[in-house]
Amino acid sequence: MSKHHHGKAHQFGAPMAEHHGVHSQMAPLSKGSGFQPLPAPTGPYPYRLDLASIIPDQVAAMKLAGGMSMHLIADTGGVLDPTPQELVAAGMITDAGLAGPYGKPAFAYHCGDVIYFDGQASRYYAQFYLPYEFYPIPILGIPGNHDGDIYDNGTLVDTVPSLTAFVNNFCAAQPGTHTPEAMDIPRTAMTQPNVYFTLETPFATFIGLYTNVPEGGEVHQDQRDWFAAELKAADPAKPIIVCMHHPIHSLDAYHSGSKTMAAVLTEAETTAGVAAHMVFAGHVHNYQRFTETDDAGNQKPFFVAGFGGYHNLHRMETNGGQDIVAPFTPPDQPNVTLESFVDDRFGFLRLEIDETTITVKTYSVPRPQESYRAPPRLRDTMKLDWKNRRLVA
Repeated sequence: MSKHHHGKAHQFGAPMAEHHGVHSQMAPLSKGSGFQPLPAPTGPYPYRLDLASIIPDQVAAMKLAGGMSMHLIADTGGVLDPTPQELVAAGMITDAGLAGPYGKPAFAYHCGDVIYFDGQASRYYAQFYLPYEFYPIPILGIPGNHDGDIYDNGTLVDTVPSLTAFVNNFCAAQPGTHTPEAMDIPRTAMTQPNVYFTLETPFATFIGLYTNVPEGGEVHQDQRDWFAAELKAADPAKPIIVCMHHPIHSLDAYHSGSKTMAAVLTEAETTAGVAAHMVFAGHVHNYQRFTETDDAGNQKPFFVAGFGGYHNLHRMETNGGQDIVAPFTPPDQPNVTLESFVDDRFGFLRLEIDETTITVKTYSVPRPQESYRAPPRLRDTMKLDWKNRRLVA
């Protein structure tokens, strides 16, 4: 009779979203790494940052122009292959020189996973400072799970507390702080007041959540209370844009969107009596755009922008063995529509925001085997009449 070892059972492949039915909120399918304590804030509650403190001249120009332009990215760290990140950065540098209706993009917002694996200070130069050496505008944003994790496949890789390097490079106490991680690159650290914070701009309020490390995200009560309070306090004359790392909706084959994050948003909006106009996320390594329509016909766009440079793109899941074709409504989610996606190229988003409309243009960049001189290619355009919460055809 053979002896069996008792204890931990064998484990093999991770669960895939597409094996669990076509639904945009399957995650978390696995536990992932554990929740990591948050670092101390570097600024006073309620953790607000005025964009004018970073780029006063550009903010003044926005007000004169009647609108603003910006970039949005996520999941950029080129840890195993820097080429995709470099191609996206090159595309962003090109686009940063192009004036739209409200001038050139004034800043970029990052929805997390700046550094793989996982958030170490020693990797900031290669994965952040060097790729954006010639990018002429500030990069603000929130951390992702890889920025906060201190383990790589269960092995401790970073012995300093979670998000230490992120705080040093994005939450400096004083403007003009040049960190050791930047080395010979002139870019200085941002002065965000916390790893979750509200960015106040002339034409939109950006509420950035930190959704921590566990798969599907985990947000504790202190941040939930802050989130609801910031929704309630937001200027009603501007759209409210929520940014988080783990997406609420995703129809990729691997992760899916998060029912946990959906509950966090619903709870905060209900408590505040105020609804966000638009939600951006990363984590899933492709581009997706969803529209969620409520019973009153109000439309809320949800974006996944995780195709910013991490080398491993995530394909979309299939439906009955066939590729999903947008627009697509999951069978048991009649109020959710996948409007567009890009799962075979890397890229970035450009936003134009004024007193009535938010326009989001999605660009892809050349593949590594193609000419790097090819300009970014427009792949999707969305316009939202944010005051009436309706998409504009």
